[in-house]
Amino acid sequence: MIARVRGELVVRELERVEVFTPGGVCYEILIPNSVFERLPKLGETVTLRTYQIVREDALILYGFLEDVERVVFAKLLGANGVGPRLALSLVGALGAQSVVRAIRERNSAALVSVSGVGKKTAERIVLDLTGKLDDVLLSPAGVGARAPGMEEAMRALGALGVLQADAERAIRSVVQEQGNLPPPELIRQALTRLK
Repeated sequence: MIARVRGELVVRELERVEVFTPGGVCYEILIPNSVFERLPKLGETVTLRTYQIVREDALILYGFLEDVERVVFAKLLGANGVGPRLALSLVGALGAQSVVRAIRERNSAALVSVSGVGKKTAERIVLDLTGKLDDVLLSPAGVGARAPGMEEAMRALGALGVLQADAERAIRSVVQEQGNLPPPELIRQALTRLK
């Protein structure tokens, strides 16, 4: 199993990267949105923790910057009806720490906020994974966690009918350009980017 890839970042796209290793091999690796935002610039060295899935017709690598992201992704695959695409969406939209908290607190509503996750799927994930994430360490700020103002803005945009992934992208774009803003201003700025 390929557990880690280190090399030069030669392609940097929202859902995939290519990493050219010193051994002359270039790996295509699928990534969640939360990883894309923290990647170095093209041409710089990157190390990704990878999860490898082998199918009859393909060998697919999924990449993460932190071990906790990889662990949560792997655990999500153990839930009934959760495939790699859905697991990647959950880790990318909520962050690994928030996924663990939602499952531990049996908060299926937090999972439903992710595009592609319905109420039944969220409840099944919580049921299947309750007790199976107890060994995952959570930090107060959490890798991939959002600042409190970002959480409030996400809820507000969700209430307005904005898809989780779109809201996340708009809010992170505002925060990257202008830093942490008070939630009302963050919401206003994010809405202008959704037009």
